[in-house]
Amino acid sequence: MVSEGAAGRTTVTPRVEAALQTLMADPDSPERVHGVLECALVFAGAGVAALYAPGDDAELLCLVDSAGLPRTLYGLRGTYALNGDSPAARAHREARTVWLGPRELAARAPSRRTPAKEFSLAALPVRGGCLVAVSERPGGFDAEARACLERLADAVAAPAPAEPAARGELRTNAFSLAMDSGRIEVGDDILQLFGLNRERFDGKVETLLGLTVPEDLPSLMSVVEADHMSLGDRELEFRVLQPAGPPRWLRLHGRLVPGGEGRPARLVGTVADASTLRSDVTDVARVQRLAAALSTAGTVRDVSQAVVSALRRPLRADRIALAELEGDRLVVTVLDPPDPEAWPELWRREWRTEWPDAPVRTMPTLAAALREGRARIWPAGTALEPALADVGPGGLAVLPLPAAGRMAGACLIGWDTPHDFGPDERALLTASAGLAGQALMRAHAFDAEHELVGMLQRQLLPRRLPQLPGAVAVARYLPATAGLEVGGDWYDVIPLPDNRVALVIGDVQGHSTAAATLMGQMRTALRAYAAEGHPPDVVVAHANRLLADLETDLFATCCYVEVDMESGSAWCVRAGHLPPVLRHPGGRTEIVETDGGPPLGVLRQAEFPLGPLALRPGTVVALTTDGLVESAEADIDQGLARFAGELGAADPADLGPVADALLGGARRSDDIALLLMRYDGMASRPLRESWTVWRVPQAVGQARRFTRRTLRSWNVPERDRDAVLLVVSELVTNALVHTDGRVRLDLTLVNHRLRVAVADASPRSPVKPTSIGWEATGGRGILLVEALSDSWGTVPVSGGKQVWSELALGR
Repeated sequence: MVSEGAAGRTTVTPRVEAALQTLMADPDSPERVHGVLECALVFAGAGVAALYAPGDDAELLCLVDSAGLPRTLYGLRGTYALNGDSPAARAHREARTVWLGPRELAARAPSRRTPAKEFSLAALPVRGGCLVAVSERPGGFDAEARACLERLADAVAAPAPAEPAARGELRTNAFSLAMDSGRIEVGDDILQLFGLNRERFDGKVETLLGLTVPEDLPSLMSVVEADHMSLGDRELEFRVLQPAGPPRWLRLHGRLVPGGEGRPARLVGTVADASTLRSDVTDVARVQRLAAALSTAGTVRDVSQAVVSALRRPLRADRIALAELEGDRLVVTVLDPPDPEAWPELWRREWRTEWPDAPVRTMPTLAAALREGRARIWPAGTALEPALADVGPGGLAVLPLPAAGRMAGACLIGWDTPHDFGPDERALLTASAGLAGQALMRAHAFDAEHELVGMLQRQLLPRRLPQLPGAVAVARYLPATAGLEVGGDWYDVIPLPDNRVALVIGDVQGHSTAAATLMGQMRTALRAYAAEGHPPDVVVAHANRLLADLETDLFATCCYVEVDMESGSAWCVRAGHLPPVLRHPGGRTEIVETDGGPPLGVLRQAEFPLGPLALRPGTVVALTTDGLVESAEADIDQGLARFAGELGAADPADLGPVADALLGGARRSDDIALLLMRYDGMASRPLRESWTVWRVPQAVGQARRFTRRTLRSWNVPERDRDAVLLVVSELVTNALVHTDGRVRLDLTLVNHRLRVAVADASPRSPVKPTSIGWEATGGRGILLVEALSDSWGTVPVSGGKQVWSELALGR
């Protein structure tokens, strides 16, 4: 298919034709399409270029590949309806090129959110699909850029929907990894590089990762995790263990291909022996690839790895180091190779745990290069200080990394054998230095803010969960990887009197400091209302009124479950949150469909109904937030059903690995909180008796007689009864003398430990006197209780208080 205007276009620059001639020399190469898209970036000045082709259902145009900046910055979607009015659909359907400037784009969707900068868009028909390019240049695509795009559209063809691996056409050095299942198809050459044969390989990516050098696993995992990747190229060198001898260096080149209807996203590419690769410093697209890799690098370590991957192979360097400049010290973030023996003695002396930390003043040549702010190259034989001479005895290049008017750091590249520095290498070094400096400065700010956010989140969540009678609880929290702002997800486990416990999980709307602050307020409020002894529906209702009175625009969802550890009965209250999931002892799972109320803070006078739960020993209660079960590919109901299935298949004997496995496939586009509790039942149930103390002259004596009868029925030894009776007398007397209203006496015996509790209607706690004279007629009661008790205290109970004392029997 020839695009409109192709016959009368202007002469295309010879560089475009030369690039296309190189790309078309291997028509079966899987990198050909991506190379054409990169030509659109380099020669047509596009910020992003994308290729679309009809999907399997023949009703959608699906993204095949893209290059450049993230396409979402310009509103480019993953799919377009073939019969729709999008530029891509029109260009494909009408077989003509669509050119749109900023005004036309604004007129098409005036309410749609667009980038701050204006841009132009071009959609060109290609064989079997459509080519879309975006440019931020003033005036859009000029005549030369349009001619270049039309020439590229003539040359490229969209691949058929079927995947090569499914048709058995996978090349011997190629692989195809399904991002949802971790199943990988590899060619025979790759298996040979890993020392495997076809019969021994089980098709799992974990099998290949297990054969790599452990130090290289973090960088490899950053490639095989889809959430951290763009649709551009990823290049990486890593090492695999050999049966004998040193590890072998391999080179991975891959890109993420989005999935279509019913098809998962896949990471496709090639793996080759790094020692056989040739230098390719004249490739214009390499700088563009470095820019694309740096645009997705969030941390300083990511930036450093991207620079090392982009420079070491084309320059055939023996070692490369990238360091931040902090004051007068050079703090290295990445060394390649990472072995200390490969670096100068000074660097080894200044080693700090993993990376060296060397003062700049010990390297005057480096300090001068940083002051000048330009790349410096020293050939073999140049007299340098030992700290630098040993980095590159055959040649040394120092790249200062400028950013925002100052030096962000430096990159040192060294060769062991004499190296000739050609003009292409110098151009590559100069271009890379500016890109790396800006990215390093941005990543440093990212790291600092990320650490601040993480510290804030850790302070707002429980540091550890309490030990529970007859149950075990674990919790996990994962912050979102997309963005820096702290989230509003929280969890809590609240021990309550009488062997009860409250499980709480919630989510405040949004990701901001305001959301995190509100999360802390709601967690504290729920804990305070629960400690006052209110039933679950009252606790949530009080928190709802509190949030409504705070006059904030945010709302929160919450699930509150109160469990009686003695009987296994429980009550659940939901405020716009996901229901609990129960895993019964036999492995059957149940999504508890209880009625719920609205989110907290929406209606001040809302109703929050109670839903009963029955727990048998061995039952696991699972509470989570929507970040774990909701995604772009599946709604909440589907995600909750998948979550229940994974919980049912897990072994609840150890809840830690269960929680980790449930979080293993999390998308991380949102915060995730997970709370699991396994109810085991109490080994020995407490004995309980209660007595209502009437306000009559014989009240204290009646309380003592009740206590004596109870202790006798519980077979409490005679020697322990006097101390208990004295404590009962003092607590009941204080309640009758200093308070009004009803007084209740509760006795509890469990594991040879007796608890005496007296509840009254006054919120005032008893005060222990600091000193008592011989002539005083009162004030000694609390001192007696303290002397006889192993521990004592007060807790609020429904507007009043409960004064309690615990005594160990049989001492």
